[in-house]
Amino acid sequence: MLHYLQIENFAIVEQLNLHLNNGLTIITGETGAGKSILIDALSLVLGERADSSVVRQGSETAQVNAVFTLPPAAMMWLEQKDLRGGNECLVRRVINHNGRSRGYINDQPVSVQTLRQLGEFLIDIHGQHAHQSLLKSDVQRQLLDDISPAQNVLKRVTQIYQRWKSLKTDLDDLGGEDREAKMAFLRYQMQELEEFELTTEALADLENEYRRLANAQKLLENSQQALGLLDNEESGSTLFALNHANNLLEEVQQHDTQLSNITTLLESAIIQTQEAVRELRHYLHHLDIDAARLYEFQQQMSLLQDLARKHRVRFVELPAHFEDLSQQLNELENYEENANRLEAELSDSLQAYRVAAEELHQQRLKTAQQLSEKMTAEMHKLGMPGGYLVITVNADEEAPPAAMGSDMIEFLVTTNPGHAPKPLQKVASGGELSRISLAIQVVTAQSSGVPILVFDEVDVGIGGGVAEIVGESLSHLGQKRQVLCITHLPQVASQGDHHLQVNKTFHQENTHAHIIALNSQQRVEEIARMLGGVEMTSQSLAHAQEMLQRSQSKINEWKNS
Repeated sequence: MLHYLQIENFAIVEQLNLHLNNGLTIITGETGAGKSILIDALSLVLGERADSSVVRQGSETAQVNAVFTLPPAAMMWLEQKDLRGGNECLVRRVINHNGRSRGYINDQPVSVQTLRQLGEFLIDIHGQHAHQSLLKSDVQRQLLDDISPAQNVLKRVTQIYQRWKSLKTDLDDLGGEDREAKMAFLRYQMQELEEFELTTEALADLENEYRRLANAQKLLENSQQALGLLDNEESGSTLFALNHANNLLEEVQQHDTQLSNITTLLESAIIQTQEAVRELRHYLHHLDIDAARLYEFQQQMSLLQDLARKHRVRFVELPAHFEDLSQQLNELENYEENANRLEAELSDSLQAYRVAAEELHQQRLKTAQQLSEKMTAEMHKLGMPGGYLVITVNADEEAPPAAMGSDMIEFLVTTNPGHAPKPLQKVASGGELSRISLAIQVVTAQSSGVPILVFDEVDVGIGGGVAEIVGESLSHLGQKRQVLCITHLPQVASQGDHHLQVNKTFHQENTHAHIIALNSQQRVEEIARMLGGVEMTSQSLAHAQEMLQRSQSKINEWKNS
């Protein structure tokens, strides 16, 4: 669950420290007060896209900190990424005024993608416009798959599809009417490269020799200086000093045996230095400055660099590129053999796909029936007693493989008894679509494994007795999960376990948003405001008190049952 949320210089919030509890937390306030800021901040800290507009005017940075208790899956995921910090997790996001942001998990810097991945373990946010996206077929499929136990089957279907697609691409590239043209072009490319010895070792030798020739003068000067320091007739050379030191110690080592080990070391140093001098003399004897040979290597390096640019590879990649061209040409020249092999693999892959897709289809059918029944029951609760929803899953066995299987999934609904169900966009009005969307969200949220559910004004277009039922559904969810709900309906607000009020003030031409936790009396006043407007009457206060008492009584019954 989310324990603590701290917001600094975010939008119109200057400073906010909020402690949250389990159950259903209601968030209310006047229109435009900034109720969604809480949800926006929570989304941001868990990886949503950020820009400079979220930074409060006049501030350098905005910051959001959140402390969560982790479910087991999230703890395991953090352990795998070496981000574990105990059962609780501190997540932080800092946004600069230039739009750049930084993310942290347990004070360790992480990418925005990592924040987003963690968020998938922790929270589901149902936005106020969710009912609009519900009309899209891919959203309907995603809803079904999200609660299906066949996640591994879907993953297998996707993997087999990717293998099938790769084989098909290889087969398409292998043949075709332009095969002769492809082979001619490959032979031309290889002929350009065959003029050179393109092996990793040959290129390395070429670079080394070119570097030696290009720096021959410097090599000569430094080697001569080094030789002079090691061995010359003057008393300052290394060999002279080593021999002189060794002679001095040999004269007196008979008086102290401890010096014998030192003279042994000096003798070894003299031998090693003499060997180095011999090697250096030999090196200098064979080192020459050959301008013509340097020019020859420069030309060869230049040609190879030009070829690398022409073939759009790096210089060091030329050997691998040559091998790749050779393999492509070999496959084209042995077209029938390779085509037969690819066709056999493609056939096997297609057969494996059909088997996995059929398994996925059967699981989707089963899930669709269960989900349809649950959604229909929820629709009845939400004031559509004669309506029902059917999820159809039709497999197109003639269709080519696809990443998500071969099923066409559609949500069909009727809101009037005796009428055949039709696609959502052809039947449901705006208010009905809002209720259907809410029914789907309530049902899918019950199946979701995440511990935190957020509903951002999903009850738009709902009122009266239906609104009270919506509140009851959210309250039921709050018994199992932590639920945050922004609402403008008193029937929903009265059924929360906790109540936060958002208000906006103006001071010295600055706008400030504040969020306070309401006590019992303040809740009565806020519900009364929602019932009757700014001016509260004794009747609205009494009505609000009655609503809260009735809701609390129901909640106590659920907890004790």
